[in-house]
Amino acid sequence: MNEWVALALSIALCFAAAGIGTLSTVDGLRAWYPSLRKPSWNPPNAVFGPVWTVLYVMMAVAAWLVWRAGDGTAVALGAFAVQLALNVLWSVVFFGRRDVRAAAVVIALLWVAIAVTMAAFWPISPLAAALLVPYLAWVTFASLLNLAIARLNPTALPAERR
Repeated sequence: MNEWVALALSIALCFAAAGIGTLSTVDGLRAWYPSLRKPSWNPPNAVFGPVWTVLYVMMAVAAWLVWRAGDGTAVALGAFAVQLALNVLWSVVFFGRRDVRAAAVVIALLWVAIAVTMAAFWPISPLAAALLVPYLAWVTFASLLNLAIARLNPTALPAERR
């Protein structure tokens, strides 16, 4: 496969995941999220879109760099797929189901999956692993924010229990 086609497919895959997450997020972002108590250090909503856009591009390039290495990349790319699925799942659980506590569990698993992916990428492409550092940092921040929101909203119930 042509390298540039592979890069385009990697970008498309990452943005497809982003799109699925966005579908789960839109309604909750408008109707539910504004009603939650949030910590003073919660960024404005306008920050999240640009940050995630850059992170998804970096993720796609990282996966592409590993794919380019050829043989012996199945485990690393499998780890990437797992973290990408957990990324989508967090949006579904937090915004779609509106379950901040379950989302805290999902984001913790996501954090571990990103770290595992970075470790799997490192021997294949240190640059690919390094491209995931900002993603891990952002998910660390998002984890703390998720936990703070759960703590500040102890009576918030998931959508199906209201």
